[in-house]
Amino acid sequence: MKMINRFLTIGAIVAVLALPALAKNLAANEFAFQDQCTEENKNTYYATFRENLKTDQDKAYENAKKYLACPAEGATEQTQAIIKYLKNFVTKYEDLHEKDRLPVLLYNERKYPEAYDLGMKILAREPENLKILIDLGANGYLVQNLKNPTLSAEAVKDAKKALAMLESGKTLDAWTPLSGKDEAMAYLNYTIGVFSLEADPSGALKNLIKAAQFETPLKKSPQTYALIGAAYENGPYAKLSDEYTKTYGGKDETPESKLALANVNQIVDRMIDAYARAVALATDAKLAAQKQVWATSLSDWYKYRHNKTTDGMDSMLAGVLSKPLPPEPTPLTSLPAEPAATGSTASTTAPASPQATPPTGGAAKPPAAKPSPTPNKPKSNRL
Repeated sequence: MKMINRFLTIGAIVAVLALPALAKNLAANEFAFQDQCTEENKNTYYATFRENLKTDQDKAYENAKKYLACPAEGATEQTQAIIKYLKNFVTKYEDLHEKDRLPVLLYNERKYPEAYDLGMKILAREPENLKILIDLGANGYLVQNLKNPTLSAEAVKDAKKALAMLESGKTLDAWTPLSGKDEAMAYLNYTIGVFSLEADPSGALKNLIKAAQFETPLKKSPQTYALIGAAYENGPYAKLSDEYTKTYGGKDETPESKLALANVNQIVDRMIDAYARAVALATDAKLAAQKQVWATSLSDWYKYRHNKTTDGMDSMLAGVLSKPLPPEPTPLTSLPAEPAATGSTASTTAPASPQATPPTGGAAKPPAAKPSPTPNKPKSNRL
């Protein structure tokens, strides 16, 4: 048990705060309240507080609050010293108990509005508290469906700040209930990626790819790769496809147009890889509807790159999880010896525009971010 005695030096002030003999006698008797703030009752509250300070801090806190609820007007110097002492104890007690309560609200009870309210209260006092920032940021993606702008903004802000602190070398002595730094980094990146996908898909892509690098449940979640596919599709692909259409659309093929198309196609290959991973990992029957959406995207983009056929797609799908997730492609500055493709019959036709659908059907829209499972539940921590 973390004892608040760490913050209070009792011995140095015992003489100042010594109680009259009457208070010691009253501590053993039941209270018979007529006026809860009589001097006798206040002495009893304080005596009970001191008797339980080391063995039952909850009871000590209860009696400290009773004492402090009494009017302080006309207090003697001794009473003022007691009040100051009790206020210090109450502040430390509440601070520690709030920090103990936060992971329970987040990981066990999943009361997100209440948890974020408490977390913001703590951060108002301790804006650099890395543990609180990690807990709020790592769980941030889970508040997306609440459609609460305040919570969403807080989640992203906390995730970004926690990630920056970790990347600068800051660390924690205890990561519970997370398994360690890697899991924290994964979920912080994931939160940022989820919330930035719509406004900044290219930026979200970088965070989502980072989230998938660590050995956490996110690496085996189909939603992670569906979001990566959507980020590629709505970010780099949309940009390059639009540039290609504006610059080369309706014109004769040139070395420059072929290079631009090769850059588009290597993005499409990353989309195919991501959607294939999502489909391969979507073995839970609860994901059947989403899996169908991802499978349609996979098929459409695969056909675009393979002359409108799915030849070889099944074997590619069967082996995709045995390969590492590819990084974002480096832009080509010269034509490759062979077309950038996932097979030998790659398409060399002009890409669809961002607003258009792939040649063989409609591309899937970004799926809802509902990754599963969530970080491990915390153990019960007693202060």
